[in-house]
Amino acid sequence: MQIDHLSLTNFRNYARLELSLPSGCPIVLCGDNAQGKTSVLEAIYYLSTSTSPYTTSDRQLIHWRTADDPIPFARLSAELGGDKTGAYDKLDITLMLDMSSGAPRFKKSVKHNSVEKRVMDVIGLLNVVLFLPQDLSLVEGSPADRRRFMNATLRQVDRDYFMALHEYEKLLPQRNALLKRINDRRAGAVELEYWDEQLAQNGAVIIAGRQRFLRELERKARDNHSALTGGQEALSLKYLPSVMPRADGDGGQMSFDVPGLDLNRQLAADDIAPQFKQQLLARRNEAIRRGVTLAGPHRDELRLLINDRDSGLYGSRGQARTAVMALKFAELEWMRDQLGAYPLFLLDEVVAELDGKRRQFLLDRLDGRAQTLLTTTELEIFDAAFLRRARIFSVEQGQIRQHDIMPASHPEPTAGTGESP
Repeated sequence: MQIDHLSLTNFRNYARLELSLPSGCPIVLCGDNAQGKTSVLEAIYYLSTSTSPYTTSDRQLIHWRTADDPIPFARLSAELGGDKTGAYDKLDITLMLDMSSGAPRFKKSVKHNSVEKRVMDVIGLLNVVLFLPQDLSLVEGSPADRRRFMNATLRQVDRDYFMALHEYEKLLPQRNALLKRINDRRAGAVELEYWDEQLAQNGAVIIAGRQRFLRELERKARDNHSALTGGQEALSLKYLPSVMPRADGDGGQMSFDVPGLDLNRQLAADDIAPQFKQQLLARRNEAIRRGVTLAGPHRDELRLLINDRDSGLYGSRGQARTAVMALKFAELEWMRDQLGAYPLFLLDEVVAELDGKRRQFLLDRLDGRAQTLLTTTELEIFDAAFLRRARIFSVEQGQIRQHDIMPASHPEPTAGTGESP
């Protein structure tokens, strides 16, 4: 699936944008900072996931000039093509701030082919892989950054995972609130039975999904990393779940052996759930005393190892960049295997952060099979061969046009223009 046409109304600094996107070649959005390049990638990512990678507040996505309108709103629309059957799809998301009742109420409307849908019904219709300079946090950041990476990928392609994660994120704060009430003697511990059962069932699906994902991802990441390092370094992934289930018939040995999960043996969610519940029970008194749930996928960790050494602890900055690049291309390839087609590949100011060797590795692999959009403040960082096969657009104050220095050998792409906000 790819985007044939993108429409934005009152989104970020775009009062209006109509942009037709070519296929079969990398698309470069070039311009100074704060002109709207990143907003295009953010809009595509939002259409895919119904979340923004840059803010947790949907209100910030609505154009500031609508603040005095009776109902401030933003609309994102994409015409989707590229399906093997030639099917055509249209995806629309409208964000509205309803002020009619006095207290502001934020609403989100999602439509697929003009039919009202729930967010969960359209997840997976448009798939993306996003690559940012801040993705170094996959090596150097907090465990939450690495859990976010796993969730962002899996929720796009695995509906069971998406549903389990959605439920788990609702259940966890409710269980934590109950733990605090029990500690304050305003509730009884017996009330935890229902929440433990639900948390264990949904958490087990998440753990099983992560194990399967990381096993398949590691193979691809290892190959990419070997190519980047000339075979001098080996990358491996270690999944460190906070729940430690055992596999049947393993003599009581933990299948999640130190220093991480055994990626060569898959445990089913049905095998994990009862053991997850047992661990919740075993730590119940401590959890009541502290008022938080102490075991579960919300406390999982993922570590990236280079030559069996933790790259977050012992790796250099260059090694971190190499590991992240290997992981991102592995993510792209893994999603292709799951979907039968490439997702969109969005790269926001990534190329400028790379040295010559890594930059060339990246550009050589942007071969047009995946619809790819890159942002940059300077075209000079790209080599001439890449620019000849790319389509280049200038972005300035919410307007997008074909770049003047487009090589003459290229056919003219169809460019949309946005009105200046």
